[in-house]
Amino acid sequence: MHDSLFAHVDIDPVNTHVPAGDSADPVAEAAAYEALIKARGGIDLQILGIGRNGHIGFNEPGSSLGSRTRVKTLSRATVRHNQLGKPDFEAPIMAITMGIRTILDAKALLMLATGAAKAAAVAAALEGPLAASCPASAIQFHPAATVVLDPAAAADLRLTDYYELVDKAHRRLTSGSS
Repeated sequence: MHDSLFAHVDIDPVNTHVPAGDSADPVAEAAAYEALIKARGGIDLQILGIGRNGHIGFNEPGSSLGSRTRVKTLSRATVRHNQLGKPDFEAPIMAITMGIRTILDAKALLMLATGAAKAAAVAAALEGPLAASCPASAIQFHPAATVVLDPAAAADLRLTDYYELVDKAHRRLTSGSS
């Protein structure tokens, strides 16, 4: 996270927290991470990607929609994707992840997706039924979720005209113009 995000944005390192995936006791690390979130007053902004299979965090399809931070077994597809372009890297088969309930407790969500490979997962998450088979569909419940997509990731959405109208209305409301 440091190399991919924190080093590129203006954020005080004291405000960045990532569970230690190499902990000798990952179950205790997950519990401590969940306790830290609570002790710090919760998460203001949760930034999410979405996996090709609809996972958020490492909440793979079949994950409990009420889950909290825990150790999760990764799908074969996720493990393979994590190894792409890294021939000498042995991707882990388990990870510590915030649970879906923990993610939904954030004050605001920002989900980002790019590329055609994410289009089906994005459509399932935003327009499909709420289902454990698409963990990202849980964001439908969040009152302050923003989704940013490139055209390829949005390609399978059926309601794009409506989303564009919502975006335009939101921009008017937040800019103060009519």
